[in-house]
Amino acid sequence: MQTLALLKGTLAVVLAGGEGQRLYPLTRDRAKPAVPFGGIYRIIDFTLSNCLNSGVRRMVVLSQYKSLSLNRHLSLGWNIFNPELGEFMEVIPPQQRTGARWYAGTADAIFQNIYTLEKIRPERVLVLSGDHIYRMDYLQMLSTHVEKDADLTISFLEVPKAEAGRFGVALVDNDDKVVAFVEKSDNPPEIPGRPGWCLASMGIYAFDTEILVRRVAEDSRKATAHDFGKNVIPDMLERGDRVFCHRFRGIQEPEGKAPYWRDIGLIDAYYDANMDLVDVVPALDLYNRDWPIRTYHEQVPPTKVVRGSNGKDGEVVSSLVADGCIISGGRVEHSVVSPLVTLMDGSVVKDSILMDRVTVGKGARVSKTILDKGVSIPDGVDVSEHKGRFTVSESGVVVIPKGTPPEVFLGR
Repeated sequence: MQTLALLKGTLAVVLAGGEGQRLYPLTRDRAKPAVPFGGIYRIIDFTLSNCLNSGVRRMVVLSQYKSLSLNRHLSLGWNIFNPELGEFMEVIPPQQRTGARWYAGTADAIFQNIYTLEKIRPERVLVLSGDHIYRMDYLQMLSTHVEKDADLTISFLEVPKAEAGRFGVALVDNDDKVVAFVEKSDNPPEIPGRPGWCLASMGIYAFDTEILVRRVAEDSRKATAHDFGKNVIPDMLERGDRVFCHRFRGIQEPEGKAPYWRDIGLIDAYYDANMDLVDVVPALDLYNRDWPIRTYHEQVPPTKVVRGSNGKDGEVVSSLVADGCIISGGRVEHSVVSPLVTLMDGSVVKDSILMDRVTVGKGARVSKTILDKGVSIPDGVDVSEHKGRFTVSESGVVVIPKGTPPEVFLGR
């Protein structure tokens, strides 16, 4: 099939309603896909950029939980499609067409939007998650789907067996046809010929539309979790549907590095993925101009690193610093700093993530901490001495919620 016809016949459905309870308090006021990442991005930007760079320009985003921040970001940063050319990105909240309820699972989210599929009438549906960090050419997967005459194609990542228990895992034959699929098993099947390694589902699916509609409708009439991995995929295999594996390869990964994909559903995973970006040779290279990650950029001036009133120069070491920041006699080391952050004289920020409009006062200390938007650290405060007031991850990352005022640190 010609590439243009393949892409025009495909609709991407991005599941972006995740509550992200394990990322709390970062998800206190926003959906998980809207959580800031890497200084200037939102998590959903990576999935949407993959669509754009792959040539998939017909998308619907299914929102749900605390969607205001997500909707605003998509309106400002992703209003780039021309409907006259058959392009669009529509944000669809729960419509309650099938009952007065929210989405009960990934398959149920599609079932509740069958009306949308009937109106658009795509030949294929690419079902994507809006809360993973990775770069992927979906055209390669769609080509696999068509070449194999598949009902469903699933993208898989090769992972060590010790880690595979967190995923849905497939057993495939010599033609990469899926012959078995288990969800979060204590003893998942290994890749034939590669002992100790498993094929882990990335939650990325290419369906023929007719099969997709039929299977989620059938699942809706059963007492299940209405989940693709737990219910729909095993049921399809029992029915004899043609389910195939697409092996994830990534985009121009550094030599010797495995393809980069991160499920950042935990605070520690989110923190580690941000810290990956400041490595000398990052596992995820944001500077690859052949596969840019798009986002919304507020109009702000360049960052300024200047000498403070203490007579010391501002310093930035092994860090990402976005536009609009003022580092006045402070030091940033091995950190990710978002727009419009201010560091005052003698302040030190190390191994941390600072979101928009954070202020770190004179002589303040911030280490292994996530400061959400608008947090203000008073002069002289060492955040580590106040971590008992806040969420602390298993590895010791302190998370200070959005808008926390200085008074919290001063005991007022």
